[in-house]
Amino acid sequence: MSNMVFLKDKRREKQMKYERSMLKEVSVKELKKGIHIHFATFFHYGLLSKWSIEEGCADFAIESFLLGAKYSKFGFRGESMTCVQNRSGKEETRLTADFYDYIISWGCPNESVICHESLYIASECFMQHWWKEGFLRGQKRYKLRLH
Repeated sequence: MSNMVFLKDKRREKQMKYERSMLKEVSVKELKKGIHIHFATFFHYGLLSKWSIEEGCADFAIESFLLGAKYSKFGFRGESMTCVQNRSGKEETRLTADFYDYIISWGCPNESVICHESLYIASECFMQHWWKEGFLRGQKRYKLRLH
């Protein structure tokens, strides 16, 4: 009698393998540099504590990177980056909103509305940057047939 293999389990296993291979493309140094670039002014003025939210920022950056990598197959097949980004719009928007909520809850919950707007814009740029990185590196892996 043979074992039953479920398609859902196989898909999940394949996805995990792909994500592991994609994570080899990102270094902790790159993540820290990206965090510093997008949030340096907030750290400088004391609106955010660098040490308390840096790990969370890295987690969200990785999620966004993997989301971009997941959708890179459409770019490899000929769609433009903007079309693909529109395709993943719901997931990217949800991820950005979760990231913004994380920053507000750990960073500066009592600051002004202007501060919150600036943080949202910075959060959106940060997530888009990592989505694009994942997309481009995933597309590169598809071109090299490493997927």
